[in-house]
Amino acid sequence: MSDQITETTTAGPAPRAAQPKPSAQRQVWAAVGLLLAVVLVAAGGALANMGNTEGWYAEANKVSWTPPNWLFGPAWSLLYLLIAIAGFILWRQGFSGPGRENNARSLLMLFIAQLVLNSLWSPVFFAGYPWLGPAAWWIALVIIVVMDVLVAWLVFACLRDHLVVSLLLLPYLCWILFATTLNAGIIALN
Repeated sequence: MSDQITETTTAGPAPRAAQPKPSAQRQVWAAVGLLLAVVLVAAGGALANMGNTEGWYAEANKVSWTPPNWLFGPAWSLLYLLIAIAGFILWRQGFSGPGRENNARSLLMLFIAQLVLNSLWSPVFFAGYPWLGPAAWWIALVIIVVMDVLVAWLVFACLRDHLVVSLLLLPYLCWILFATTLNAGIIALN
């Protein structure tokens, strides 16, 4: 028995150090902040649409696959909820401790950049048309194409370490790609 040799081996990579978790209070503040930011973006878009969806937009020629106006509100409400949840999960998974830089900082910057572009699109496309005419549609098209690129980049960048975030943002990416065709259709047909 004394001749037995005990060998210890490790299978696979060494275990990662435990990731610090934000306090419950910090998580609540982050969730509220992200939800508030997304609500402000949604409210800005809704204000920009007021009077315009029944005005010039109702009279504009649109592509045959344009959904009815009533569908946009529920679709965007769900998408904005998914966006806020994705942002929260990304922030929480990247949390590295109080006073320390978030490990997902570069992804969070992409998240914020696409959200800023999202906040600009409706005011430029809808409210901009009465002031700028068709130039507003072209500016909006540039905005949404850049937003498409940023959201696609974010979805693919999150695939490995933040799969849930990618899955939550995938419907949003599909919708804005679809919306890009609607924006381009307005330009082509008017």
